[in-house]
Amino acid sequence: MFEIADIYISGFKCTNALFRHEIAYVLGQIQSDVSTDPLLERLRDREENDMVRHECAEALGSIASDSITVELEKYLDLSVPPVLRESCVVALDFAEYNQNEDQFQYADALSRA
Repeated sequence: MFEIADIYISGFKCTNALFRHEIAYVLGQIQSDVSTDPLLERLRDREENDMVRHECAEALGSIASDSITVELEKYLDLSVPPVLRESCVVALDFAEYNQNEDQFQYADALSRA
């Protein structure tokens, strides 16, 4: 089945990093499972602009699944660029909130970093 997310995903082919960043943002708002693999691909790509990777991490936190949580936790290491590491902390908070419907607390995720 074709989803609107598929149209946005094709935007990752654009050479403009700001546009790819915005695509990731929109995919996070849509929260479609169809977006998970393309967002993970961009997040894992070390050649990708950190701004894009940051937004992919936050979008994945909005989609929230156990496998996404495991992936985001890989980026909490101090060797990861700070902007990406901090984005993954926020994304893990998003994921926890979306999965558990608990109160949203940034401070909880900071203790895991």
